[in-house]
Amino acid sequence: MKMNKKLLGEERRKKVLQWLKESESPLSGNSLAKKANVSRQVVVGDITLLKAKNEPILATAQGYIYIHPNKETDKIRKVIICHHTAEDTQKELEILVDHGVTVKDVMVEHPVYGYITAQLQIANRYDISLFLQKMGETSSVPLSNLTNGTHLHTIEADSEQQLESAILQLKTEGFLVDMP
Repeated sequence: MKMNKKLLGEERRKKVLQWLKESESPLSGNSLAKKANVSRQVVVGDITLLKAKNEPILATAQGYIYIHPNKETDKIRKVIICHHTAEDTQKELEILVDHGVTVKDVMVEHPVYGYITAQLQIANRYDISLFLQKMGETSSVPLSNLTNGTHLHTIEADSEQQLESAILQLKTEGFLVDMP
């Protein structure tokens, strides 16, 4: 059995960046570590160094994503304001993805720190299950707990109709905050 060579320093960071750029889906720290024959913590450090060099890498619950700056998109985006309990997080996300909507992020307005944003990139029920699994494994709570359930999402879809039907269902469930 052939043993993979451990990638070192700058060579490893170049490969990690290449793998991220070439991937159509998020890559976990563990999968990158396995490819580079190093620990996950080494990869986390590499990602930090790459981000410090202004590489557009997002950390999501599903893994790392390279955001291609010049990538054209025909997607329609909106920011919505939601309010619900932590127990309703799954239901909120399912409503959105079941309408073909991607939940790009979650934001809260903190009284001291201002806006805090976390990248989600949740596009389907599998992404939801990974997100909730990670929350459970780490005993984490939703960011919206900082603001008693009020939070914003940037949502994205192929059509205005998808966004509007998802928003209507969120409103029906009482999850949407009416904007003046």
